[in-house]
Amino acid sequence: MPMPRALLSVSDKTGIVDVGRGLAARGFELVSTGGTARALADAGLAVTSVSEVTGFPEMMDGRVKTLHPALFAGILARRDRPDDLAALARHDLALVDVVVVNLYPFVKAAANPSTPFDALVEEIDIGGPSLVRAAAKNFRGVLVVVDPVDYPRLLASLDGTPSLGLRFGLACKAIAHTAAYDTAITETLATVRLDGDRFERRPPAVGELPDRVGLSLEKIRDLRYGENPHQRAAWYRPSGSDVVSGFSRTVAASGLGAATILQGKELSYTNLLDLDAAARIVLEFAEPAAAVIKHTNPCGAATGDSPADAYVRARDADSLAAFGGIVALNRPVDVRAAEAIVSTFIEAVIAPAVDEAARPVLARKTNMRVVTADFSSLGLSRVEQRSILGAALIQERDQVVEAARAWAPGALPEGLRVVTKRQPTVEEWEALRFAWRLCAHVKSNTVIFTDARRTLAIGAGQMSRVDAVGVAVMKAQGAARSLAGSVAASDAFFPFRDGLDAVAKAGATAVVQPGGSVRDAEVIAAADEQGLAMVFTGRRHFRH
Repeated sequence: MPMPRALLSVSDKTGIVDVGRGLAARGFELVSTGGTARALADAGLAVTSVSEVTGFPEMMDGRVKTLHPALFAGILARRDRPDDLAALARHDLALVDVVVVNLYPFVKAAANPSTPFDALVEEIDIGGPSLVRAAAKNFRGVLVVVDPVDYPRLLASLDGTPSLGLRFGLACKAIAHTAAYDTAITETLATVRLDGDRFERRPPAVGELPDRVGLSLEKIRDLRYGENPHQRAAWYRPSGSDVVSGFSRTVAASGLGAATILQGKELSYTNLLDLDAAARIVLEFAEPAAAVIKHTNPCGAATGDSPADAYVRARDADSLAAFGGIVALNRPVDVRAAEAIVSTFIEAVIAPAVDEAARPVLARKTNMRVVTADFSSLGLSRVEQRSILGAALIQERDQVVEAARAWAPGALPEGLRVVTKRQPTVEEWEALRFAWRLCAHVKSNTVIFTDARRTLAIGAGQMSRVDAVGVAVMKAQGAARSLAGSVAASDAFFPFRDGLDAVAKAGATAVVQPGGSVRDAEVIAAADEQGLAMVFTGRRHFRH
């Protein structure tokens, strides 16, 4: 019986010697190309060069080496078809049973903006994707591996009879590998412009989105259902490469794409939406911060001297609404924070980490979902996608950059200005900055009332700003809380003075809003009439 044959040709040589040794130990002839053959030979393994199999040398700086019937016939021959096997015999060709291939490092080259166009083109692999697709197509007879992570599975399977499920799973992964590779090439070449007879890479300018965007996702898990029990749903994370920034880069899972579930019932679709909304809020703050979310809107949010202090402030901002809420912290959950959280009925918690000593405390609430996620790399994402009926929308991620540093008279960020006769007090400046960061995360139209460290009342998602103020006042009254001396923030301008009058009547002494209405003068006059200080930011923060 002829010796089984394995073809190895990889750009990423991680583990290639180990898998080569494992294959050789199981009686495989190793066939290889270029650098892979050298790596195997240097490790003392017997290697047959591709040129020996094809009868042709590698040509054109390696552009042509594996594209030959001697290889592809051995890969594509159907083991259950006597005519295929007879064709191999007539031409004295051997079967190829294992294909271990990964592709030229196009994504790595494209990630470097200084890579010349001609050098980038040389990183477009031709033979590699063809080998991978051929092996995947004939998965019943050929094992194809594109990821070093799968080398141990490959070798273990060869100690017995590789299952059809394993073969098909590796084939699907291989096809996804080539699909992501082709997407990266397509999107990178979309950034290339012809200038005379020269090709230049020109990524989208700041504020410009690319002409073509690919989205490659891999499933994390199925969810019980979507927003309602009759809707199917699943949770995905990015995979492959991303070129929205103009240059391809490998996507590393982060945030909720790399979350760890420590305990609790299965996460639902709405849980994940709320965890996302809650995390966005606490990421606005450098100091310890907490948010309690219901239906993607905050019930309360606060900063504190510790995670526990921040959580209690956020919860007590609207303790009735906080019942059954979703909590986010921007600090690890310690024992004090855990004790405070389990004293309330909470559906889920997300934080960067949970202290070991805090885990038994949280475990008292066996159904409460506890999720940890690395927030640190989320700022790298410049754009967000959303599906609509029959299409998709992409936008730059909204960031409250005008509140990134402290506000104070004479040191305002560009775009901010006091438009009233009265300047805010030092305390009002601090509270206005806090309020402005929060209102960007409340569904429009919104008007919120806060002090310097927590929300006091939130009017979310109303059709008018007067209605938004009315909802906030109702919430404050329900909590027996006075809004006297508070500050207010509106995510967009007041189109008429009635909204500003309602804010003043509620008890606020200072207001922050974008400005930009044709009736700004009328609204400013109303503020002056009532002794309010008002700051315009020049920047709107709608959230739909």
